[in-house]
Amino acid sequence: MLEEKLENRNIKPTTMRLLVLRQLVECGSAISLKDLESKFEKADKATLYRTLKTFEENKLIHGIEDGTGSVKYALCEEGCECAPQDQHIHFHCVQCGETYCLTQSKIPQTQIPIGFNASSSSMVYKGTCANCQ
Repeated sequence: MLEEKLENRNIKPTTMRLLVLRQLVECGSAISLKDLESKFEKADKATLYRTLKTFEENKLIHGIEDGTGSVKYALCEEGCECAPQDQHIHFHCVQCGETYCLTQSKIPQTQIPIGFNASSSSMVYKGTCANCQ
C-alpha cells in the first residue's frame, strides 16, 4: 500500500521514503521536521528534509503554517493537486500542539483583485482539540 502511494505520485519508493510515509500515515496529525527527527534518531536531517520536499513537490503531502514557527506536514487526500480549490481548513490545538486537517471543510473561495494570482491559501483555527478537552 505504501509503495503504491509513492508510485502513484511518481516517487521512487526508497527505504527512507517508505519509513517517513509510514510515520505520516500512522501519526494522524501533521508532523514537523523536528518531530520526524525525533522518530528517526539516526537519520540525517538533510535526508528527512529532502524526503518531505520530494513528497510536497509531488503533491503527496502539504505543508501547514499553523503559527508555531515551524511548518508541519500532512498527507494529501486522493486526487488532491494542492490547488487553492483543493485546500482545506486546519485546526491547531494550543494545549497539546497537534495540528489536524479538517478535510471536510474547504477554504471558502473569495474574489481576489484582477491581476492577482493566488497559488495557495491557508486557514487555521486555534483552540483545544477533542483529546485535550
